[in-house]
Amino acid sequence: MEASAVQTIERDVVIVGAGPSGATLANLLAGHGLSVLVIDREPDVSDEPRAVGIDDEAIRTLQSFGMAEAVLDTAVRNAPIRYFDSRKRILAHVAPSARPYGWPRRNLFFQPTLETLLRCGLEAYDNVELRTGCTALELRQDAEGVTVVAAEGGERFAARAQYAVGADGGKSFVRQATSVALRGETAPMKWLVVDVEEDTWDAPYSAVYTSPERPSMTIPLPFGHRRFEFEILDGEDPESMAEEEAVERLMKPFYPDSPVPRILRRRVYWHHSRTAETFQAGRVFLVGDAAHLQPPFFGQGMNSGIRDVTNLAWKLGFVLTGRAGAGLLASYDAERREAAREMVDFATGIGRLYHPRSRATEAVRNVLFRGAQRLPGARDYILQMKHKPVPRYRDGFVVTAPRSDKGSLVGRAFPQPMVQRLDGARVRLDDVLGSRLALVGLVPGVAEALEPRLAARLRAHGGAVVQGHVPPAYRRAGQLDPETRSGSAPGGTDVIDVYDFDGGLRDLHLARPADEVYVVRPDRYVAAACSLGELDDVLGRLLGLLGSG
Repeated sequence: MEASAVQTIERDVVIVGAGPSGATLANLLAGHGLSVLVIDREPDVSDEPRAVGIDDEAIRTLQSFGMAEAVLDTAVRNAPIRYFDSRKRILAHVAPSARPYGWPRRNLFFQPTLETLLRCGLEAYDNVELRTGCTALELRQDAEGVTVVAAEGGERFAARAQYAVGADGGKSFVRQATSVALRGETAPMKWLVVDVEEDTWDAPYSAVYTSPERPSMTIPLPFGHRRFEFEILDGEDPESMAEEEAVERLMKPFYPDSPVPRILRRRVYWHHSRTAETFQAGRVFLVGDAAHLQPPFFGQGMNSGIRDVTNLAWKLGFVLTGRAGAGLLASYDAERREAAREMVDFATGIGRLYHPRSRATEAVRNVLFRGAQRLPGARDYILQMKHKPVPRYRDGFVVTAPRSDKGSLVGRAFPQPMVQRLDGARVRLDDVLGSRLALVGLVPGVAEALEPRLAARLRAHGGAVVQGHVPPAYRRAGQLDPETRSGSAPGGTDVIDVYDFDGGLRDLHLARPADEVYVVRPDRYVAAACSLGELDDVLGRLLGLLGSG
């Protein structure tokens, strides 16, 4: 049947794939008021062994549509991880305690539970439709939009949208339909992934057993589940190693005095280190595993996908609601592709540490690793997970700082301290920023410093000023009492006054006094930082990058 003969429905965006990336994107786009269709070929949430770790950046994204606490309530919060050598001696106990983005940094979850919660969240929106058991068959695009033809229950229909997003995994139909190639390699190593239930081993930490023979790891999951992963060695048959008797032999050393828990799932995975050659093909975008594949050694595959959609969602929202021109969308590929590739390379390198070439190599590694932890700075670097690559966007929607200024927050995620609203409520900063472009003032008078026409442009793009103030107990003579402000400043700039409740904004200013104003994007990355005197010039350049809707 020709596409012209089938029913056609119209939406702003069609998303192919309703996994964590696709469902998160749909929730974010719904918050911008866009009409969204999500299709997924599976009839229900899959129970295959997949992601088990969600980080603070991803939780911060879930916070933006009210899902953070619900997900963390079903997770093991701030779980530590221990690294062992082949003699079961501890190499490191990594237990990050800092919360720079307002949430615990390392959390263990059950992916089917996460996906169910994300899909339930979509039910609150009249402008989002989720269709499962629905397979995409064709994708065509032209100068005006994208058409996706899909089959559901033996019937075909066509979805016509302004833009389409492929969130449909490593074998992405969307990526193939747009002729986008993956660059990189598939590692020769294979790992067996096993999930069990009714676990009896009380070890409240992840454990990685590095070894020149057979590396392995185990991860405690919520609701009595546990994950095991074992490398399959050269010469071993993957199918035979995945048989129940072979799996029980591998697991028995972990349960010497009790029966091995019931095995729920066992599956062999090849490890891929690949990145798409572009994340945008005309009106079509790739996110998550459709855009990049990485080994699971650092638990960042799903988290990288959520970073993708956090970046893309606000740009689609701005363009489709007239707050920006379509040229803004090109910054998605410019910002996310290189950052994703760096994470793929990092995860691949971590995997090499798990399997030293020989006992001698392992001994040298152990000496270096333990020696580094005796140095205060290096120890904190390891234990607080500061070794995790942090994206820094240099090309895209940013007014960049000089490359020599390594301490600049421009292009990096803005911290999320606690602040206090004028009504006395104490909230995380993002709950004040909202899904808009925000000027965060660390010194008084940011709104008053704006040239009136520039203030009007900011307001036209939906932006506002979030003005930080010292708490009333520390106020000095002559300082503004924000409770006397009417809610706007000269030029009609919208102003939201907050008290710097725990000193997070103060500490930023003390660390970099020249940066008096931060321009924070809806994805919480810093687009620019400057002094009050530079504000008109910097903001003018930045708003120019938005174009006209």
